[in-house]
Amino acid sequence: MQDRYSADVLSPGWRDAGRKVIPTQEAMPDLVVEEVATGFCGAVVRIEKKIVTLEDRHGQLRLFPLGGGFLIDGEPVVLVVPVRAAPQGRARTASGSMAVRDAPARVARASRIFVEGRHDAELVEKVWGADLRIEGVVVEYIEGVDNLEELLQEFRPGPTRRVGVLVDHLVPGSKESRIADAVARGPHGRNVLVVGHPYIDVWQSVKPNRLGITTWPAIPRSIEWKHGICEALGWPHEDQADIARAWQRILGRVRTFADLEPQLLGRVEQLIDFVTTE
Repeated sequence: MQDRYSADVLSPGWRDAGRKVIPTQEAMPDLVVEEVATGFCGAVVRIEKKIVTLEDRHGQLRLFPLGGGFLIDGEPVVLVVPVRAAPQGRARTASGSMAVRDAPARVARASRIFVEGRHDAELVEKVWGADLRIEGVVVEYIEGVDNLEELLQEFRPGPTRRVGVLVDHLVPGSKESRIADAVARGPHGRNVLVVGHPYIDVWQSVKPNRLGITTWPAIPRSIEWKHGICEALGWPHEDQADIARAWQRILGRVRTFADLEPQLLGRVEQLIDFVTTE
């Protein structure tokens, strides 16, 4: 006969008897979860300061605090910050370079890399930021290359003060190609390198499959390109705030150099080599 009274009812764990333990789940990119309170269902696209950003199938983004209140396949989970796996051998940066741990801060070089816009600068920072900090290279965005000659006159390039310039849509016959040729023939030609990718905008340098599409939409020249892209993809595009959110959505899909087209990768590496040559 079983003795119901032999066990100590105040023994450790008595409060948890019969209570269901909710498992934890690392909020890995592309993990699909449902937020219980709102019913919002989407894939994890970003983790920042214990806040998870979810993107639903319509492209809508919502932010939620990590923790309980999420479902995966109808089962409750506690979302937590992903734990980085211990590197096997030497770790690599987002650009594919060998990571340098505990490197001392380096004073910025006199040489610079100029890029056409804020989005270009943000993309370069995300993928090559660790490398640039090790090399002491500063990236500046210049809001277009129409006034590049004036900027170079002010900067005064020299053998130890080189300038690398990354431009969009550098194809034969374009305005950008004419500016690049003029710089190469000008007084600063030996100490300035202008290179570029063939895309209308740096957005296109992100591989389309990272956004779940097979190719970037073709936009008529009569339509402003970024607005046209957002409209073609079914994203909000009424004002500049919508365009900014669209870019953050695209940038959020970039994790390493493997998410970018080779036509951009090669040009950025070329510029880094140019401005760090002693």
